[in-house]
Amino acid sequence: MSVATLESAPRAQQQVEIRPFDGPLGAEIIGLDLNQGVSEAELARIRSAFVAHGVVVFRDQRITPEQHIAFSRRFGPLQVHVQNRFHLAGYPELLVVSNVIEDGKPIGLVDAGADWHSDLSYLPRPSMGALLHSQELPAELGDTLYANTASAWDTLPAALKTLLADKRAVHSYVYRNDRLRKLAPWRPALTQKQIDEVPPVEHPVVITHPESGRKILFVSEGFTSHIVGIPRDESDALLKELHQHITRPDNVYTHRWQPHDMVFWDNRSTQHYAAITPSHLRRTLYRTTVEGDIPR
Repeated sequence: MSVATLESAPRAQQQVEIRPFDGPLGAEIIGLDLNQGVSEAELARIRSAFVAHGVVVFRDQRITPEQHIAFSRRFGPLQVHVQNRFHLAGYPELLVVSNVIEDGKPIGLVDAGADWHSDLSYLPRPSMGALLHSQELPAELGDTLYANTASAWDTLPAALKTLLADKRAVHSYVYRNDRLRKLAPWRPALTQKQIDEVPPVEHPVVITHPESGRKILFVSEGFTSHIVGIPRDESDALLKELHQHITRPDNVYTHRWQPHDMVFWDNRSTQHYAAITPSHLRRTLYRTTVEGDIPR
């Protein structure tokens, strides 16, 4: 199957159904086979569901890395992860997320989801979304959790909304990498070249989703080191309160992976978390990341 089959092609429309989950976010897209190509009309429906529900799930997608990349590119330019050691060989756009060890070395980023975060928020133009395709799944564990950061803002007490309205926060990949290395020494230290590629950035604590217009809490346990302009202890306490509010159980969808699932989530209106799966339960997925806008 050629990459071109993922582009708009002259054929009958697939019978696509959007089935929202009974929860705070997420929907399943039924009846779409990426091997048959995706028309512009179908792409528009996917994009609409993605914005409306934050997470969309495509079941049983038996596609190649080339097809994964080609489909992802239809949503925007792709971003290459700074941890280049864990790119799929020959495909720098694909980050391998895996707990598998071969010849004493991890084949992928084991702790990619080890804390709540929004992908690449440490860049001036963070990720719009990410597409994660399952390759090898364990018989148990390995779930991914998603939290609704738009609903988190909506349900925030009025006093906190007022306090946060004009605040900015620092997002840093080095901050996260150093913190995770204390828990997992195997995680590679960044080279100076990698550090130079990801200097800390400031983003508003509250952003407006560029497509839905909803207000969003844009801070995370993973990448947000501190809120600018307030003492560090007050910042730490406030961030802890916000993280707990965002990730409360009634604001979280748990995705239980099935073979060949493709999950596409909105990094602007969600955060995600996946506990490290024990090494004897093999888990490998491939991820592409779509570039977004400057948060405002």
